Parts: sequence; structure tokens; C-alpha cells
Amino acid sequence: MGKATREAYGDALRDVGAELKDIVVLDADLSKSTKTNVFAKAHPERFFNVGIAEQNLMGTAAGLAAAGKIPFVSTFAMFAAGRAFEQVRNSICYPKLNVKIAATHAGLTVGEDGASHQAIEDISLMRSIPNMTVIVPADAAEARRAVEFAAKYKGPVYLRLGRSSVPDLFDDSYVFEHGKAVQLADGTDLTIIATGIMVAPAKKAAEELAAEGIKARVLNIHTIKPIDKDAVAKAAKETGAIVTCEEHSVIGGLGSAVAEVVVETTPVPMERVGVKDTFGESGKPDELLKKYNLTTADIVKAAKVVLARK
Repeated sequence: MGKATREAYGDALRDVGAELKDIVVLDADLSKSTKTNVFAKAHPERFFNVGIAEQNLMGTAAGLAAAGKIPFVSTFAMFAAGRAFEQVRNSICYPKLNVKIAATHAGLTVGEDGASHQAIEDISLMRSIPNMTVIVPADAAEARRAVEFAAKYKGPVYLRLGRSSVPDLFDDSYVFEHGKAVQLADGTDLTIIATGIMVAPAKKAAEELAAEGIKARVLNIHTIKPIDKDAVAKAAKETGAIVTCEEHSVIGGLGSAVAEVVVETTPVPMERVGVKDTFGESGKPDELLKKYNLTTADIVKAAKVVLARK
């Protein structure tokens, strides 16, 4: 098992902050959890704790961006996307300010903190705002490269990061291409399209299907917006069936984004693995993923369902 994407974020932020002196980091009294404390230790003069005031967090970041700084702001995804939605929309995205929102503890794997803290709507919220780029790294190496990209990209970015450790999929040679899907396996029978922590289970599901003679293509969609329309349309055309996988509601997230492309380009049968329009609950991350049907076995099952519809 590798490390959590939030931990990779903390390390990458410290390093890129040493290179780019205009980077400033703001947190809402959660720096130990979001890992911005790593940056704070290395660059204390450029770190600001605004306290438990997420709306002010976004407004202050907007002001710093307007003054020429590159603000990275962090808090839990539930608060970044939910509590501060109006400020993200009106103060950051409307004027297209250069603010990077690195939201941690997204999805069900917040675990014992329960439904009130489990952001399963944040991708939907953030991708609906004009000018916003939405990135969901699958592992630590991808998270590091995503932070490096965000620091040099001009415009608002939402980085979705997790609490729990995830398997390593890439090494230090990994190249992050904004808006481009990463193909992890080739196949002609169906395509499994995954994002974030669901990429590793998707890859494993493809291996299990291969043992049964089913050839599944696997795409890692790290950039939800702008989504790689060409890769999705190509997959639909060449494999004729798609399964999407996300640690998010099936409403408005990766599955919806992929479905929009598919229906506009190459309509094929689809199944969506994700949270089915319900709130989560308190529990251990692995137990929650199993209860809400976000496991390798669930992806394999969805693949067989979509193949029967093909």
C-alpha cells in the first residue's frame, strides 16, 4: 500500500513552494489533517491559518490572487465545496482568479467522521462552475504531478484528495497531462473508466475479468473537467460498453460526465459504480466501500451486466 494523496499533496506543496515564491498557503485550522503543515514548517512566512471560517478562507484567497499571489487553500472537501460554494463561485471562478482549492478527506473513506463529513457531491458541484478545472488523483505520484501542474496553471483548480492510503500505480517518471486520460490496460470487450481511489480496484477488476476471457480496457480519468472526450468516445466506439467507477455520487460526477460524452458521440450501454443517491454513515473505510458497493467485485459485476446489455 502506498500513501494517501493528501500526504503527497503536503510534500509536493512544500517542494513547489520552494521553487515558486508567489505561492501562499491558507488553511481553516486543519493543517495537520490536510498536510499543509508540511508547507507551514518549511515556509512559515507564507502560511496563513484563517481559523474555522471557510467562506473567509476563499475570500481571502481571492484577494491574494488578485494581488498576484498563487494561493493554495485547503480544508475538508465537504467544507471547501459545500460551505464555501458561493465564495468559490462568485469570488474565485466568476473573475477567473488563480486560486487552487486542494480539498482533502473527500468521499466515503473519511470513515468514522460519518455522513456530515463525507463529501460525495463535490465533483458535481465543482465541475458545474464555469472556469473551474477539476482534478482527482489516483495515487501519490499522480497527486504530486497534479500539484505541480496546478501551481503553474493560470486559473481556478479543484484538487480532490483523500484521507486513506491508496496503492501506488505510478512511479516518479509519471507524466501528468492535463485533460488527458491514462490507459492502464487495453481491451476490446468493454471499457472501465475510473477516477481517484477507484482506479486501483478498476485495474484489479480488469485482471479478474481477463482470467475469465473478458478483455477490459481501463482508463484513469484524473481530470474530470475538462474531460478527455476523445478518449471516452474512442473507448465507446471500439469496445461498445462502459463501466464508470467513482467514490462519489453517481449523480453529477464521473459517471455523469462520461455519460454526457457518450450520449453526444457514441451511445453505448453504460453502468455506473458509485454511491447510489444516498448519504454515507460512520464506519471504517473498507467496510463503507463494501457496503456502498465500491469494490473490485462490484466493478466485475457491473462489467458483466453491461456486457449482457451490449
